Amino acid sequence: MKTKLFLILFSISTHVVIAQNTEDVVNAIVREADENSQLESLAHELLDVIGPRLVGTPEMKQAHDWAVEKYEGWGITARNEQWGEWRGWQRGITHIDLVHPRVKTLQGMQLAWSPGLKKSVTAELVTLPEVSDSLEFANWLPDVKGKFVMISMNQPTGRPDYNWEEFATEESFDKMKEERKIQTEAWRENMGNTGYDRRTLPVALEEAGAAGIVMSYWSKGFGANKIFSARTREIPTIDLSLEDYGLLYRMVEYGDKPQIMVESESRELGVVPTFNTIAEIKGTEKPDEYVILSAHFDSWDGGTGATDNGTGTLVMMEAMRILKEVYPNPKRTILVGHWGSEEQGLNGSRAFVEDNPEIIDNVQAAFNQDNGTGRVVRITGQGFLHAYEYLGRWLSQVPKDITKHIETEFPGRPGRGGSDYASFVAMGAPAFSLSSLSWSYWNYTWHTNVDTYDKIVFDDVRNNVILTAILTYMACEDPERTSREKSVLSIDPDTGEPRPWPQPRKANRRGGIDQ
Repeated sequence: MKTKLFLILFSISTHVVIAQNTEDVVNAIVREADENSQLESLAHELLDVIGPRLVGTPEMKQAHDWAVEKYEGWGITARNEQWGEWRGWQRGITHIDLVHPRVKTLQGMQLAWSPGLKKSVTAELVTLPEVSDSLEFANWLPDVKGKFVMISMNQPTGRPDYNWEEFATEESFDKMKEERKIQTEAWRENMGNTGYDRRTLPVALEEAGAAGIVMSYWSKGFGANKIFSARTREIPTIDLSLEDYGLLYRMVEYGDKPQIMVESESRELGVVPTFNTIAEIKGTEKPDEYVILSAHFDSWDGGTGATDNGTGTLVMMEAMRILKEVYPNPKRTILVGHWGSEEQGLNGSRAFVEDNPEIIDNVQAAFNQDNGTGRVVRITGQGFLHAYEYLGRWLSQVPKDITKHIETEFPGRPGRGGSDYASFVAMGAPAFSLSSLSWSYWNYTWHTNVDTYDKIVFDDVRNNVILTAILTYMACEDPERTSREKSVLSIDPDTGEPRPWPQPRKANRRGGIDQ
């Protein structure tokens, strides 16, 4: 009887100690995040000083080296792991000026991987003609020789829809939307009549002797354009702001014969290695089991990649710093991956899961953060049947002022490619997206020229650091391995069989080299 009573009392006291230890660690995480945050200085160094991180550029390699140096300064082992090769390229200056019929400096920049010019070029602008078929367009093509060709539709309004909703009459807003719909459909039909699409048309124009390609990919937000990649090999492709593109387009339509002068510099650097940055805090009891923090390191280079994915990167770096400070001897190994080339197809994380099956087989959990600066508001179980059990336990220790914003969905559906967590899920590893509040991400900062430091909401990012650090701590401490049992996604009505889970896709390890 005394023995039973002793065992019961011992068990109760052990749970009290564990609870007390958990509370102490959680409080220490919150205190370190609030009182000694390094988020602002890290953001300045990464975004303002290093800048955009396009895969294959010297700036991308500079960022990898910077991250390793930061981790080592915090006493965390870190390394750059090569996973492939890429077309090396470096952006130079872009100057675009209207020189006729008046003078105006225009807002724009060359696209990623755009060829540079050996000297400035001044030429007239033309727009695409209305054609009935590809033969008529082929007959027109020789007219582009020596001219800049505008290939985007001229937008009927430069105001976002929310601005119309607030200020326009209902009739005026409906009229604008109908006119835009008609114009868009006509534009698409005419593009189809040329026999080309947005990817192949620039190449045809280059072969016909065009001096350069001018486009505008409006994000549907004030002052924001999306900046992607060029398809031309010898002539520049430049993206202009909606406002300046519309100005030039109207000048062409009214017969003003506008001319622009373009100075566009870039350097081809041949084949360069590409990397993931990996840092780890070794586990003490189960070193061969892993809790992974995940964020892609690369960005498009229209802005500085502040919210895509500078903020995700900062969350994972700061969480690692704090964990090293307050939880230096985790039971499981904590590993962080800063992936290269997510923007070109999750290549860095896909290469990692291909190259490290022994790690993937022993993942306790992976937490990925990508889409924007906002506080985390949604976590799903990614289709893992019992995710609600362990994620629920871990989330119960997160302060209520953080979890009150979070909606959960279990078991949820597995991601099929939205960000790097999908690389792990496809291999059967329990990986979860910490999905954040929008803050107009899609209209203003996603892949745009205004994705810069000033768009970061540091209070929300700090919340995400605390959430990530506590989830990581709880996953490390959990005495049980997480279940990998998968839910049935849905039933195919034709076969009666379960629909397949996402299948792993191979990483592209030689991007742009043979183009």
